[in-house]
Amino acid sequence: MQHKRRILPPVWLAVCLLAAVALHFFLPLLDYATLWLRIVGVAVLLFGIYMSASAAGAFNRAGTPVVPFERSTVLLTDGWYRFTRNPMYLGMTLALLGSGVALGSVGALLPLPVFIVLIETLFIRGEEEFLEEIFGQQFRDFRARVRRWI
Repeated sequence: MQHKRRILPPVWLAVCLLAAVALHFFLPLLDYATLWLRIVGVAVLLFGIYMSASAAGAFNRAGTPVVPFERSTVLLTDGWYRFTRNPMYLGMTLALLGSGVALGSVGALLPLPVFIVLIETLFIRGEEEFLEEIFGQQFRDFRARVRRWI
């Protein structure tokens, strides 16, 4: 079973980040910006980028494809994968959350739930079915002990 997605998760992230910036400037809604919140937002953004990048690096080190729905050769269960089955998606979500907090308006946070729904429905559910087909009981055991992503 080979699924191809035309728009990959980093592209969805970029679209949502652009939407967050646009909404901040054109529909700021409630402005809550303080220096402290902006610093926290930047920290969350940077942590999210680090989480996604290091999780992708683990795929590369293991010699398994990082692109969704390409046939995995290794089921990663260490590093970030001890805590979440989808650290790349969680990292992207944190980056988007951090960006919204750093911008300092509720409007900038509106793309966040859209991103979560897109990733969940377009990628995570299908990827988990795909991984179960490939790894069987090994994946079922992993799924039973580690949370999906949030």
